[in-house]
Amino acid sequence: MSSQPSADDGFRAFVEQQWGPLVRLAYLLTGDRGHAEDLVQSALEKTHRKWGRVSRMDAPLAYVRRAMVNTATSWRRRRRVGEVPLLVTDGPAADPYGSVEQRQQVVAALRTLPPRMRAVLVLRYFADLSETETAEALGCSVGTVKSQASRGLERLRTEMAPTLERTRA
Repeated sequence: MSSQPSADDGFRAFVEQQWGPLVRLAYLLTGDRGHAEDLVQSALEKTHRKWGRVSRMDAPLAYVRRAMVNTATSWRRRRRVGEVPLLVTDGPAADPYGSVEQRQQVVAALRTLPPRMRAVLVLRYFADLSETETAEALGCSVGTVKSQASRGLERLRTEMAPTLERTRA
């Protein structure tokens, strides 16, 4: 047996600890449980290849989040033509994370946003990253995060206005 540390040192523990939060984040990015798990696996595969370097970073989780956002964006570009939206009669998927009022409406509204805007909102408000952390995760400026968040929130308000009106009535 070698006393050299392997590339897997700490990776298994990292995955076990972060799997649930990463899948929840991926679900908000993709809107589909199966795609979310595929996205996390893909990002973790990319991370595993560089784990020796990534594990020494201040924030390996930020590296994985960025890999997820980049992968989700590239998947969306490739799938755009062949993607078939759910019919209204198909109904929402079951929420495996507990009942949160209007969760399906929020996810549906998020799906209508462009990938970058969706990523800003998901990282900023669901993953609770600061503007600076979100900018670092996306490789853009803080100003871009602020403008994308502002526009995205306005579009969500507009998209969800009919739902909110029915709830209040």
